[in-house]
Amino acid sequence: MKWSLMQLNLFTHKGLYIDETVDLNDITAVDSSIRSISPVHVTGRADLSSKKATFHLKIEGTMILPCTRTLVDVNFPFTIETKETFLFETASYTEEDEEIHVLQGDVVDLIPIIKENILLEIPMQIYADSINEEGAAPQSGKGWSVVEEEEQGDKIDPRLAGLAKFFEKKDE
Repeated sequence: MKWSLMQLNLFTHKGLYIDETVDLNDITAVDSSIRSISPVHVTGRADLSSKKATFHLKIEGTMILPCTRTLVDVNFPFTIETKETFLFETASYTEEDEEIHVLQGDVVDLIPIIKENILLEIPMQIYADSINEEGAAPQSGKGWSVVEEEEQGDKIDPRLAGLAKFFEKKDE
């Protein structure tokens, strides 16, 4: 997913079409909340001119993230559509709906842009479909267990039983 300016100039008239699968497992080192990521499928096209290259990309894949509640693995499929523009010259160019990157050197590399878009796609919270999935948080331990509200009923905590007598009226 790297092209030199010379290679891009060859595609100016016939166009550049992208259909590649990229392995981005090293993204887990950048964000530890990503447990793993499937190979990412990138499709799209590039509009090329002598001053800029505009890439219209569709990025698809699946990340495995921890459930916010139970830390169990959750598959999170993503599809990102983005438009990225690389300027070959430092001339001022503004367009509101495009991400603009000034080219450093003479190579256009889409991998850092793809990684950045994937990192922005990570949700703040994600939940597993079922709490009873294998590998979910334990439901009991030494001296404790998860209790449903219906099971709890009107039980009085034995440590606070003495307080219940405080408000009783004496019939003397």
